[in-house]
Amino acid sequence: MPALEQFKPGYQPPAHTQSNLPGEQKKLDPAPIDDITADGKPYKAAGKLEGMTALITGGDSGIGRATANLFGAHRVSLCTDLTIHGTEAEKEDLEAVEKYIHEKTGRKRKVVTYAADLRLEESSKALIAHHLEAHNGKPDALRRPHKAHFTSRQWLDTFDRNMHSFFFITREAIPHLEKSSWPSITFDASVNFAIGKAEMVDYTSTKGAIIAFMRAMSNQLVGDKGIRCNAESISADFGLGSPAVEIATCFVFLASADSSYLSGQIIHVNGGMVIN
Repeated sequence: MPALEQFKPGYQPPAHTQSNLPGEQKKLDPAPIDDITADGKPYKAAGKLEGMTALITGGDSGIGRATANLFGAHRVSLCTDLTIHGTEAEKEDLEAVEKYIHEKTGRKRKVVTYAADLRLEESSKALIAHHLEAHNGKPDALRRPHKAHFTSRQWLDTFDRNMHSFFFITREAIPHLEKSSWPSITFDASVNFAIGKAEMVDYTSTKGAIIAFMRAMSNQLVGDKGIRCNAESISADFGLGSPAVEIATCFVFLASADSSYLSGQIIHVNGGMVIN
């Protein structure tokens, strides 16, 4: 099968720009590739997540959507959560993800969606309760995304959006994750903590805080409760049009038994932008 245009050497994709948050999948051009790998072939699930459930926040578009689709391809019940504002536009994207997974799997996956603003502590509690009710009290994997800050917002609002939401949802999930036979948390970070972009001081600071939080959580949880914590340092634009699926495969890896000896680690999935 020939390589897709987006994966050919030298391909220069148009910039992905959206004026407002939250982002909308339908406005991305070119559209992210959800389940086709760089060799142009469909992603093949290998049963790595059989019997597990997962809660994927930010699963309506982009990398979160690709992650949801790949988790759905495995034998895993899936709960996707919309993290920002719950706009009608993102609800439509969530419904599209749910429909896509059902079509791909013949409705053999239990998929539930939930819209919430995770900057609010009560929203995190409600999301965890919703997930537990839908999946018989069983979370195994939690994926937390970052949200890019495209406009110049106040420092506290940036930390509410990008850091405090991590704390709220992680705290609520831990008592339930420790009951799982294979628990893990994967934090979706950014290359910015390593680059230190001068024009994005507030956003970059939250990315560094997320990495420190992940490492502290790993030290606190992996030995005592067996909950592995890792992070992906992500850049979504390194000369490929839609690398979302290539980033999503790493989330599958970090939730599976293949990564059983990894905790407290930063996995750089950024096309060589940062060499670690």
